[in-house]
Amino acid sequence: MHPVKHITTGEGGMITTDSPAFAQHLRVFRNHGIASDHRQRELAGSWYYEMEELGYNYRLTDIQCALGLSQLKKLTHWIARRRQIAGMYAIAFSSLQEIELPALPPEREHAWHLYVIRLQLQHLRVGRAEVFRALRAENIGVNLHYIPVPWHPFYQRLGYAKGQWPVAEAAYERIISLPMWPGMTDDDVQDTIAAVRKVIAAYRK
Repeated sequence: MHPVKHITTGEGGMITTDSPAFAQHLRVFRNHGIASDHRQRELAGSWYYEMEELGYNYRLTDIQCALGLSQLKKLTHWIARRRQIAGMYAIAFSSLQEIELPALPPEREHAWHLYVIRLQLQHLRVGRAEVFRALRAENIGVNLHYIPVPWHPFYQRLGYAKGQWPVAEAAYERIISLPMWPGMTDDDVQDTIAAVRKVIAAYRK
């Protein structure tokens, strides 16, 4: 629930389950592996607790929870707006052979956390880095999601090496995330569309 997610608590996360046993296990796990919580001990008039298994301090604060809960009533509208923006992008870019749009099967709905395009580099004179820099120069907040995990230094030290993941690595070299958040106005979206079209036209073979 990072600030850019559909619902934010500032940071942290949420798990849903219909299994009471799994839910209880998760509560213990997020509370240092301690089976009882402070409310249960208060009701029992006891201070005693035991760590029954390995756990961590993964508890959201009450303030964070209140922030997240306050956003639930806005979620439907926010997702609808994200879908509108994605639709505007799809219409604007569907005719460009230099861009591959995100796939959306007809029987599915998408919440559009990100809107990631893939550049068809065979139709461009430059690579992704140049397109990225040009869009940033147009004041468009594009980004990359994400760098392949095995490329990070920690995993490199474990023995993973570039070149071992050809499909993921080839995709990474072509992707750019366009701005996507429900606070975007139609003018913001059109600014993004115009900038993408301008940059693609400038680098087209």
